[in-house]
Amino acid sequence: MPVRTTDSSVSGRGRGVGLGLALLSAVAFGGSGVAAKPLIEAGLEPLHVVWLRVAGAALVMLPLAVRHRALVRRRPGLLAGFGLLAVAGVQACYFAALSRIPVGVALLIEYLAPALVLGWVRFVQKRPVTRAAAVGVVLAVGGLACVVEVWSGLGFDALGLLFALGAACCQVGYFVLSDQGSDAGDEAPDPLGVIAYGLLVGATVLTVVARPWTMDWPVLGGTASMDGRPVPAAVLLAWIVLVATVVAYVTGVVSVRRLSPQVAGVVACLEAVIATVLAWVLLGEHLSAPQIAGGAIVLVGAFIAQSSTPSKGSGQQVASGGPERELSRRGTSA
Repeated sequence: MPVRTTDSSVSGRGRGVGLGLALLSAVAFGGSGVAAKPLIEAGLEPLHVVWLRVAGAALVMLPLAVRHRALVRRRPGLLAGFGLLAVAGVQACYFAALSRIPVGVALLIEYLAPALVLGWVRFVQKRPVTRAAAVGVVLAVGGLACVVEVWSGLGFDALGLLFALGAACCQVGYFVLSDQGSDAGDEAPDPLGVIAYGLLVGATVLTVVARPWTMDWPVLGGTASMDGRPVPAAVLLAWIVLVATVVAYVTGVVSVRRLSPQVAGVVACLEAVIATVLAWVLLGEHLSAPQIAGGAIVLVGAFIAQSSTPSKGSGQQVASGGPERELSRRGTSA
């Protein structure tokens, strides 16, 4: 006798897959900084590393762009916005920040984005948020104050902090734009096509800004120092392109489609923890006790803010397990 599969069990499995993809995306993104910083210290400019990352990933995803070329006609605004904010903006601001401040600190500031997403929900989408959400934002800002040690006259480079905040604003665009069309059924834009064209747009913009023809190309044929240990620069670049960009974006966007910007944002905050631990182990970047405590407060505040946000079209809270937004089958879509 065949076993009947209930909607709740299918929804639960889909949600589990979405959370797993979001976690994988956080791990992949979290490894970008520790691989990029040695290249920057070896002589490459931050923008050149960003260009290599995005242009390399765009080449890998080019066959998918050709397959989903109808998206250019159907959703030009989405593709341009994703390329400018979620790809070029996030990467350029983040890499510029980590060239001036520790990797963990740059990521902790960038991941004020979940709190900013909450502001988007409240003031742009005009949806109510709970008191607990406001408390979460206050906690996140307070934790940030500990991270940057405001009592010591802003111990970190001010320009680096501004770059990190710019990355946070662009990160909001990543979560919001990744969710576009998720409830459109078979008419939803294929996430792989959106990523492919976003990378192409980002690479085009960064080519003008970074001017790769001025890059110190011989650096890529040598080695970079990772806390005193020589590592082939080509290996670091391959990791940045294939894992920290292609895998990270694909799993991240698909997880947002299966969950929501709010829930995906919660899991994405683990990227800051992962990057901080990797920077500690691989780069020897040690944070002080107040900074570690502040980072924990940032993550707790972001979690509270996100889990308190009502899900789309529902009075339920994300934390209570609102309705699953299933990823539509896109095998034949543009």
